[in-house]
Amino acid sequence: MLKTLVAEIAKALVDSPDKVEVREVEGDHTTVIELSVAKEDLGKVIGKEGRIAQATRTLLNAAAAKLKKRVVLEIIE
Repeated sequence: MLKTLVAEIAKALVDSPDKVEVREVEGDHTTVIELSVAKEDLGKVIGKEGRIAQATRTLLNAAAAKLKKRVVLEIIE
């Protein structure tokens, strides 16, 4: 569910939605979600001063809290 949330947000932001890749790495206490987009779309998912990335993390943490999980979003360059 969290992986899908990140993928849908990213696809809505970028020019090349077919190049959006999301991986979910389960840890003992934390789940890491890795987001990878086309190089030219990197600025679109990070945003000015990281505002879009922070907003995405806020939404992700809110969804994770409902599931009683701890999640970290990493944007891969």
